[in-house]
Amino acid sequence: MRLENRKVIITGAAQGMGGVITRKLADEGAELFLTARQRGPLEELAAELKGRGVKVDLMEGDCTVEKDVEAVVGAALKFFGGRIDVLVNAAGATGPIETPVWELDPDDFLDLLRKNIVGPFLPMKHVLPTMIKQRYGKVVNLGGGSGMRGYRYRAAYSASKWGVRGLTRTAAIEVGEHNINVNAIMPGIVETPRMEKLCRVKAEKRGWTYEQVYEEYLAEMPLHRVTYPEDIANAVIFLSCDDSKNITGQEMVIDGGWCA
Repeated sequence: MRLENRKVIITGAAQGMGGVITRKLADEGAELFLTARQRGPLEELAAELKGRGVKVDLMEGDCTVEKDVEAVVGAALKFFGGRIDVLVNAAGATGPIETPVWELDPDDFLDLLRKNIVGPFLPMKHVLPTMIKQRYGKVVNLGGGSGMRGYRYRAAYSASKWGVRGLTRTAAIEVGEHNINVNAIMPGIVETPRMEKLCRVKAEKRGWTYEQVYEEYLAEMPLHRVTYPEDIANAVIFLSCDDSKNITGQEMVIDGGWCA
């Protein structure tokens, strides 16, 4: 197991892609501290993992609110005995769909930037001092393929994911001398409830069928298939373990070739 006894905090831990990543981390032997805004799904997942013998604890919190993040990191440090080896920032939001720049509500735009950029920034801010002290750490940020290219009618989302790239690369430069790796995974469209919502809203706004929107996505990918949460989870494991010890400040794009 590549993460045996490693102490891992994961945000957005319980639902959708975050839940799949959490289970994969457990499969690889990690000890886990789970956080998300809703406590119920966290408790259900934690109970499942405890039934498998995984060392796991949780705390609900909003990763865009600093006092929540401080509380989560403090509780995790206590649970882990003062050490944090890996931070996985999987929390995020979708924002306005099928909306051109000139129709975007500024409040919606700023809200998405807060969720998708401040969301990973604050956990990094409060975890990195521990990693610096122990001279070891891995940070994995979940960005998006739209942070690698423009994304028509998704300006807020695309801008936020470009922001994740800048945050990741800059942090990697700043903490590299302390033996800390900071990388981002940039998924394309991923087969989750969020993708279903995206296709449904697009179909409604265009007067298309759900299937037409789905097929349009497939047609844009050289591999002609969407990404699955397991694909992302596998990449998280790679960037969280020492197989990737000399990789930092990079984006791993997993999108079926959409950004090719």
